[in-house]
Amino acid sequence: MHEDTNGDGRDSGSGTSSRGVEQGDREFLSLERELTVLLRRARANQGEMAREVHPDLESAAYGLLVRLEECGRQRATELAGYIGVGKATMSRQLRALEQLGLVAREPDPADGRAWLVDLTEEGRTRVSRVREARRERYVTHFSDWDRQEVAELARLLHQLNRGMEK
Repeated sequence: MHEDTNGDGRDSGSGTSSRGVEQGDREFLSLERELTVLLRRARANQGEMAREVHPDLESAAYGLLVRLEECGRQRATELAGYIGVGKATMSRQLRALEQLGLVAREPDPADGRAWLVDLTEEGRTRVSRVREARRERYVTHFSDWDRQEVAELARLLHQLNRGMEK
């Protein structure tokens, strides 16, 4: 059960709470609480998926592999910008991924000073296998949801993510 709820996920009070929260702010407190739970679970889940790809894979690097699978080869600077890390962190993560045989770098034909990063065949196979298993888990977890509800959740999460980019 979440803190400050009556057990069914709804706020138990009305008006101003003992903490001075106005009625109009309760929905934002509920949003913050639910996002905190979601993000905590997502971090744990990402760690599990990373280990499924390779036992030595860092949790944070899993998102890089997914991005490469979805978008194809990219410059390290593009990946760093998307993930929200600096060049040094990205270089370290890419070196580790190369050592595991999951990604490879090649010179960018448009700019000989830059490098493009892409999944190796091994990396693509491993990431695809883990993502398919995750999709199957989602199908199971959401089996009692209407497909339109799942689509609406995905739409709202996309809207949230786009809004947080700004």
